Amino acid sequence: MNIAIVGATGNVGRKILEVLEKKDLAMDNLYLLASSRSAGSKINFKGNDHEVLDLETFDFSKVKITFFAAGAKISEKFIEKAAKHSLVIDNSSFYRMDPDVPLIVPQVNSDHLNNIKKNIIANPNCSTAQLVLPLKPLHDLFIIKRIVVSTYQSVSGGGKAPMDELIEQTKSVLENKKIQSKNFTKQIAFNVIPHIDLFADDGYTKEELKMVNETKKILDNKIDLTATCVRLPVLVSHSESVNIELKNLLH
Repeated sequence: MNIAIVGATGNVGRKILEVLEKKDLAMDNLYLLASSRSAGSKINFKGNDHEVLDLETFDFSKVKITFFAAGAKISEKFIEKAAKHSLVIDNSSFYRMDPDVPLIVPQVNSDHLNNIKKNIIANPNCSTAQLVLPLKPLHDLFIIKRIVVSTYQSVSGGGKAPMDELIEQTKSVLENKKIQSKNFTKQIAFNVIPHIDLFADDGYTKEELKMVNETKKILDNKIDLTATCVRLPVLVSHSESVNIELKNLLH
């Protein structure tokens, strides 16, 4: 089996490589893809250096499975091309609400894989993925009516640049230097910001709406859900506080 990873030089791409190495998945060839800026650089996998290839010129007929981990704009531009030849697993938001693309958390709704129409599988938002895992058995047993969830998300959810900014801002605060915010609406160091992604017309942020819409698609469209998403000044690890109202009584 041949596998390609688009966005191999980024945080998510490197994490996929880490998981593949831990799982010791059998494969014949691994192709690491990124923009022309990163092409030619090397990434180590299982003790061997792999050259990063240019996404623009790559022939996807070489691979059986392609992971996309480079953001929605890259997914929009290249996934249809890749899906003509290989099964695509997309980590971006671009295909998540496409009715013809299954949105999958394997432990929750792997049965939806029986209905792959475009050769594309979407992966949900990080906060949605960890939310639906405990919801699934509860919904099977008691039927969930309503969910109120508050998330406390690390800066890693925004990628490498926000992580670097948190480190730099923290140093600046401790050295009494002036703070400049580039990837956040406010200072993130020693602060919490109840604002992730853009605001929609109804006052919710896009991050909050993702949780609502994706949970409904994965689990049950009848569930009522409201979310508040907060960014924390930590590098890695999301947490959630979840209040659940059940239709049937606990036994």
